[in-house]
Amino acid sequence: MTSRERWTVYPLLLLAIGLALRAATIAEGPAAMLRCQSLDAGEVTCRELIVEAADGTVLVHVGQLVGGGGGIRVKDANGIDAVAIGRLPESRDGAIQFFDAEGRPLGRPSLPPR
Repeated sequence: MTSRERWTVYPLLLLAIGLALRAATIAEGPAAMLRCQSLDAGEVTCRELIVEAADGTVLVHVGQLVGGGGGIRVKDANGIDAVAIGRLPESRDGAIQFFDAEGRPLGRPSLPPR
């Protein structure tokens, strides 16, 4: 093989190997995880949404409750429950629940009977 042929064949060979490796490492289909600083979307569909502080403490959790239905749980800076909004486990009624400084339930406000 002449020097001129080497200057043609080897770069093309390396390019072909590089493209083959790139195709093998980039998975097609939905991504398992997406990391970004900012996201601007018209609509987001998900099963669960968790807002964390810089130290990893969960501050807000939006997701499915045990037994179905959705719920929102808001916590303080220490990760202790402060407010919960969701469906009551014993019925289909919605409820707001407040918690004390230790995260113990204080009770639920009730509406007057209809």
